[in-house]
Amino acid sequence: MRPAQVSNSSGYDSAELSPRWAPADQSSAYAASPSRAKRTLGASRSTKKPIPQRVVTSIVDGLKQVYFSKVRPLEEQFKFGSFFSPLLHESDFEAKPSVLLLGQYSTGKTTFIKFLLGRDYPGCHIGPEPTTDRFVVVQHGLEERRTPGNTLAVQPDKPYQGLSVFGTGFLSRFEGASCPAKLLEEITIIDTPGVLSGEKQRIERNYNFIDVCEWFAARSDLILLLFDPYKLDISDEFKQVISTLKGHDDKVRIVLNKSDQVDQQQLMRVYGALMWSLGKVFKSPEVCKVYIGSFNSDAPIDKAKNPHCVELFEAEQAQLLHDLYEIPSRSCDRKVNEFVKRVRAFRIHLLILGHIRKQMPAMFGKDKAQRKMLDKLPEVFYQVQREHHLPAGDFPDVNRFRNILSAFDFANFSKLSKSMVKQIDDVLSIDVPNLVRAFDNPYQ
Repeated sequence: MRPAQVSNSSGYDSAELSPRWAPADQSSAYAASPSRAKRTLGASRSTKKPIPQRVVTSIVDGLKQVYFSKVRPLEEQFKFGSFFSPLLHESDFEAKPSVLLLGQYSTGKTTFIKFLLGRDYPGCHIGPEPTTDRFVVVQHGLEERRTPGNTLAVQPDKPYQGLSVFGTGFLSRFEGASCPAKLLEEITIIDTPGVLSGEKQRIERNYNFIDVCEWFAARSDLILLLFDPYKLDISDEFKQVISTLKGHDDKVRIVLNKSDQVDQQQLMRVYGALMWSLGKVFKSPEVCKVYIGSFNSDAPIDKAKNPHCVELFEAEQAQLLHDLYEIPSRSCDRKVNEFVKRVRAFRIHLLILGHIRKQMPAMFGKDKAQRKMLDKLPEVFYQVQREHHLPAGDFPDVNRFRNILSAFDFANFSKLSKSMVKQIDDVLSIDVPNLVRAFDNPYQ
């Protein structure tokens, strides 16, 4: 099966330039693919140029074909969208790389975006109080424009259709901002409301802030957590937001903004306190990459308070910009990685629900059996883990899973067959490896 043809400036048919690829059940048409792919990409490897856009599109088309033909039907059947994240659409595969900004209010998120773009984006407002009251997708456009959230959520060419599940309460606090900027030609930036610390403010939100952050985190290429020297405390809501980043640790980076407002000795203490606080929240011995600087385009680095660290701040700013411009070159690998991560999570979900369905009685006592399994859900997880030799760290949070599971009637779940498990196993062991192998690694 040939991938969709994509127009290109060279004038050649992209189907001739891109290698053939087919899923495992159509592998007969795939035999000659690796050699053709190597011939196609030979010049790219020798000069270490990025993979051509037509080939990237073909890899994405391969992932789409596997997902919509093999994975999504089972996801719908076993309600995976209710437990993990909403089902994917075609626009989710074709989306431009995105960067998600998270942080407490007045840590400089909007100012940081202005620093990156070298200009304001439409609708931005900067102040010491919580000023950004909505999620804003800052994207490239030939002219300045603001697009309401309800409009974005129904556009099939935008990757935001899945946000409709959060309701009108959220969509009224969601918008797009388009403007011409060089960086936005490569990536999309997502500005978020400042994380609040008061219980009253959180309760008054008419949408689930934590779940929305989790949705964006799963689809972002990079997640930046912003702090400043005067806001190192991590509120309860911020802890919940960070906990939703579990499984996306490789995408998380820390930005210690406004570092020029303290002297060298204070900066060392601030850095140590920040690492101590984050270590308690992330519960991991690995340390995230930290960028230290003052990311403000309107005011130069203050050399009066900390003249010894000016070179450090400038180097960190340059490194951050370099890393952001590098994101598109890794976007294709990231899409494959996120796809595999999702399929692995779905396989475990499949085995858990299959085990639960098998324990349900055929006729009487269904309610009692359901309550018993909800109470003993950790034991169910352990039984599935031992039976299928799965790592414990790959299982979902048991309390969250129980809360969602309690809303369903277990007897209505489909029975799990060996062919269903084999179909998902083939995606992980045959289809995705064949797809990656067909297009080789253009950076070697």
